[in-house]
Amino acid sequence: MSDHENPVKNDAEPKMASMLDEMDVSNKNLQNIGVELLTVHTEGTVHAKRMSGMFRNVKWIVMALWSIFFLSPYLRWDGNQAILFDLANRQFHIFWITILPQDIWLLAMILLFFALLLAASTAVAGRLWCGYACFQTVWEDAFTWIEEKIEGQPNKRKALDEEPLSFKKIRIKLPKWIIWGVIGFLTSFSFVAYFDSAFDLWYRLFKFEWTYTETTVILGLGAATVFFAGFLREQVCIGFCPYARIHGAMIDTETVVPTYDVDRGEPRGRMKRAKPGEEAPQLGDCIDCNLCVAVCPTGVDIRKGQQFGCITCGLCIDACDSVMEKIKKPKGLIRYASLAEFAGKPFVPLFKRPRVIVYSSIMGLAGAMLVWGLLTMSPIDIKVLHERAPLFVQMSDGTIQNKYYAKVVNKTDKPLEAKITVTGPKSLMYIADKTIRVLPGEVGTAEILVRIPRQDLKEVNTPIEIHVQDANKPAIKADYDSMFISPKIR
Repeated sequence: MSDHENPVKNDAEPKMASMLDEMDVSNKNLQNIGVELLTVHTEGTVHAKRMSGMFRNVKWIVMALWSIFFLSPYLRWDGNQAILFDLANRQFHIFWITILPQDIWLLAMILLFFALLLAASTAVAGRLWCGYACFQTVWEDAFTWIEEKIEGQPNKRKALDEEPLSFKKIRIKLPKWIIWGVIGFLTSFSFVAYFDSAFDLWYRLFKFEWTYTETTVILGLGAATVFFAGFLREQVCIGFCPYARIHGAMIDTETVVPTYDVDRGEPRGRMKRAKPGEEAPQLGDCIDCNLCVAVCPTGVDIRKGQQFGCITCGLCIDACDSVMEKIKKPKGLIRYASLAEFAGKPFVPLFKRPRVIVYSSIMGLAGAMLVWGLLTMSPIDIKVLHERAPLFVQMSDGTIQNKYYAKVVNKTDKPLEAKITVTGPKSLMYIADKTIRVLPGEVGTAEILVRIPRQDLKEVNTPIEIHVQDANKPAIKADYDSMFISPKIR
């Protein structure tokens, strides 16, 4: 055992030795250096202790980013709601992009990209999503922060929970429940506002004109938010979350997760002064203060190894580092590390790990397809259907006529005056509506008659092009390649 692992015999730190001379196993003496010996509760709701640290700051930052969820429905773009999933009209508006059912594959690529991002991050560092960005974790953190401000520290909150129902208990908890309810309502309201105009929702709220569906979804989702984040809390992560069940298959021995250094920390024990004539016990760096357990939002004791309930939030690292700093020991007794590191194996770069390669490759493919789709997506689209019966008609003047139906899709948020033209052999003639008016998100149909003199037809199938252009904005246009069908050429 190294010198720093034996606090009593460490002559290089006389101040630390002097401090230890005044300490025993009691709670009181350990509290003199800012370390609390906490009783870990294994039954009932986990009331986690909240303390500062690097990983706690990261959680605060991510929580602040979630404010985008509440603010986005109020962003405006070109006079309309910037982000609106209009299910009734089958339109998905994201700033300047309008996605219609014809381009729904773009949404599929977005979902695939983020699903693989979740898998890749899990392979690298475990349940990062759960620990920092999951809406359950973030909302639970906010709810327990409010609870702490109203009801006090964990011990007071647990004692209050164990008290029988009384007017005093209700009086203390009622403000918390009201604030929780407001947050739950704002959460559900914001969610619905992505599918309906946010300002219109507020306007109709005060006139009591919500539809049955809107009322049911907002009240139901708001109640669910309070129930899951305020009351069930860690049980959602442990007992309900499907990701918690499958993440074990997505990690390997190279995955870095919060890990307790057993070789350095054991045997654990509370520091005490050796009696005269007795040799000080050979203890590890862990003083068994249980602070790492007290701050865990799911009540996990990380010293027992990786467990199902660990959400990789790193709060136990903050707690342990604060204790190591107070007792003048190196930080990192609990740290992000892999099983391979503790086994003494060399570090494997990310680009050599099969899981990361597979996840990243698929994610990159989905991202590339998404970018390509956005760059090539036209504000209008045209599909042309050839008349099947008959395929062609021979006119009295010897020309061959084909009939087509052009389907013009308006992907913009403004009405479209679609002008249709046809090009092909020089002698080609066509008859089509001068313009057709297509409303935003709608499909307009135009009938086109194309004629070509028979003597000018060299093949049974002659290529032609059908063009559609906005009469008001010529830059908005699209083309479609089709075939002109004629009798067999003798």
